[in-house]
Amino acid sequence: MMQTPPITHMGYPAGHCWYYLLGGKVLSPKQIRQKTLDSGYQGYAAEDIALADRKAEPLRSSALRQLRAKIEADLQQDISRYRQCALALHRYRKASPIAGRPTCAENVHVNLSLKYAHLVNNFAHLATIDNLLNRQGDLFSI
Repeated sequence: MMQTPPITHMGYPAGHCWYYLLGGKVLSPKQIRQKTLDSGYQGYAAEDIALADRKAEPLRSSALRQLRAKIEADLQQDISRYRQCALALHRYRKASPIAGRPTCAENVHVNLSLKYAHLVNNFAHLATIDNLLNRQGDLFSI
């Protein structure tokens, strides 16, 4: 899989608060998902997912499905919060254009960068789990 370069603005990646402070574009969840899939990143819980994958059937499928359900629920909450943070950034930018020496003291920039990271990890975990569940051994389990 060919990895694409990270999205950056003025040298900062989209997961960094200065990316937003310096005017970086707010990405949609679909863009974040696609960028995550293109990167091949498996998320911070890759080892936990691998442990679940090593279990014998039917425990393996059950454990992976339980992890997937939890991550899916987390993703929905994180998308909702990401949108709230994006709106807060939009309002902040409208009210406070960059002037002089910018500082990342405002939570609005940090909040959005953290939610971005949460979305990246959730999308990576779901992709990893879906790939494992689609393996041949799982096609015939109930």
